[in-house]
Amino acid sequence: MPVPRPMSVARSATYVVCSALLFLTQGLGMNLALANLTQLQGSLSATSIEAAWLSAAYMAPNVSLSIALVKIRAQYGLRRFAEIGIVGFVIVSLMNVFVSDLQSAIVVRFISGIAAAPMSTLGFLYMLEAFLPARKLTVGLALALTCTTISAPITRLISPKLIEYGQWHGLYTLEMALALMALPIIYLLPLTPVPHAKVIQRTDILSYLLVAVGFGCIAIVLTMGRLYWWFEAPWLGVLLAVAIVALTSVVLIELNRELPLIDVRWLASREILHFTAVLLVFRLVASEQSAIAANFYQLLGLQFEQVATLYWVILGASIAGGLLCAALMNPDHAEFVHVLALSLLAGGAYIDSQATNLTRPEQMYISQAMIAAGTALFLPPAMASGFKAALMKGPSYILSFIVIFLFTQSIGGLIGTATFGSFVTLREKFHSNVLAEQIVMSNPLIAQRLSQLAASYGRVIGDRTLLNGEGVALLGQQVTREANILAYNDAFLLASGIALCALAGLLVHILYKRIAARLAPPAPAFSS
Repeated sequence: MPVPRPMSVARSATYVVCSALLFLTQGLGMNLALANLTQLQGSLSATSIEAAWLSAAYMAPNVSLSIALVKIRAQYGLRRFAEIGIVGFVIVSLMNVFVSDLQSAIVVRFISGIAAAPMSTLGFLYMLEAFLPARKLTVGLALALTCTTISAPITRLISPKLIEYGQWHGLYTLEMALALMALPIIYLLPLTPVPHAKVIQRTDILSYLLVAVGFGCIAIVLTMGRLYWWFEAPWLGVLLAVAIVALTSVVLIELNRELPLIDVRWLASREILHFTAVLLVFRLVASEQSAIAANFYQLLGLQFEQVATLYWVILGASIAGGLLCAALMNPDHAEFVHVLALSLLAGGAYIDSQATNLTRPEQMYISQAMIAAGTALFLPPAMASGFKAALMKGPSYILSFIVIFLFTQSIGGLIGTATFGSFVTLREKFHSNVLAEQIVMSNPLIAQRLSQLAASYGRVIGDRTLLNGEGVALLGQQVTREANILAYNDAFLLASGIALCALAGLLVHILYKRIAARLAPPAPAFSS
C-alpha cells in the first residue's frame, strides 16, 4: 500500500474547519430543541411532558444507526455514503419549515435523528482525513471529540435570538442554512477512497433491526421515565421488556454465527467490560453540566443575559481542554490525562455543591470551566485505547467497539440525565419534608417571617385572614425553592463522589501496575 502523501497546511486546515462545520450542523440539530423545550411549548401548543417527546423521538433511532452505517459505508464506498448522507440531511432540514404542531414536529424529529447519524460520522472522517496515519488516533481523534462538545454551549448562546426571531422555524432555519453550507463540502473536498466489498449479510439486517428496537426502547424509557415517573406508567415497563427481549435475541443470534455482526464474546471479556464501565462512569459524571447545572440556573430564574458569559467560559474551557488533550495524546500520558480529567470533574462538581439561592453564574465560572475541560480531556485517550484494542483483534471488531461507544455515550448520556433528574426529584421531596417540619407557628422567627411576607400585600388586601394566607403561600414557595437548591447540591455532591471513586480506582490500578512491573522477573538474557 503506498504511503499517503502529507497534505499542505492550508488543505489540512480546510478539512479541519469543514469537520467542525459538520459537527456543528449535527450538534445544533440535536440540541436546539432539547435546550428550548420550555420556550417551544407555546408555539407547538404542548405541555412540558408532551414537548419532551421531541427529544425522545430524535434519540430513538439515532442511538443505534451508526452501527448500520459502518457496514453500509464499507459496502457502498465513502463517496456514495457521504453524498447520500448530506443530501438526506438537507432534505430533512427543509422539512422543519412545514412543522406547524406537536405531531408534525415529533415526526420530523424522528426523521432528523435518522438523518443526523451520517453527519457525525462524516465529521469524524473529515477530521481524520486532515492528518497523517500516525496522528489520526492522537491529534485527529482529540480534535474530533472536542468538536462534539462545543455544540451544547453554542446552542445556549444563540438560541435566545433565534427563538425571538421565529420560535421553531427560527431555530431550524439556522440548521437548514448550515446544512446547505455543508452540502458543497462533500463534493469539493472528497475523502480518500477505501476498498469496499460485499460485507452485508441477511442476518446482519435482522440483528441490526433488533439492536435498533432494543436501543430505541431504552432511549424512550430513559428520556420519558422521569417525567411520567418510573413506576406510574405501565407502558414504560412494556418498552423495557421489549428492549430486553430484542437485545437478548441479538445475543443468541450473534453467538451462533460464524461471522457475527457484533462479537458478543469479545464484548463480555474482562478487559472490555472494564473499558465499558470506565466510559459509562465518565459519561455519568460528565452529565453534571447538562443534567444538573443547566436546570439549576432555570430554578434560580436566571435570564439569558445573566448566563451568557458562563456559556462562553464553558465553550472556551472545552476548546482549551481539547487542545491540551491533543498535545498530550500519547500512550505514556494516557493515565496522567485521566487522573487530571477526573480531578477536574470531581473538584468542579464539589465546588458547585456549595450553591445557595444567592449563587449566580459568576460563582460558577471556575467550577464549570473545570468540568468542561475535564470532559474534553477524558474521552480521547480512552477512545484511542479502545479503538487500538479493536484493531489488534482485527477490522471486524471495529463494529463491536462502536457498539460500546454508542452505548456508553448516547445511552450513557440518557442514563446520566435520568439518574440525576430522578435523584433531584427524590431529594427535593426529602428536603421539603424536613423543612416543613421546622415551620411551626409558635416559633417567633417563623411568625416574624410570615408577617414580613404578608406585608407586601397589605396595601391591596384588607382582610387579615386572607393576608396571613398569602404570607403562608409565599413562605411555602420559598421552602420549595430552598428544598430544590439543597436537592441540586446533593446531586452535585453525588457527581463529585462518583468522580472521586473513579479517581481512587484509577490510582489503585496505576499503583498495582507499577508494583507488578517491579516484581516481575527480568527477561532472560541471551548470549551469542
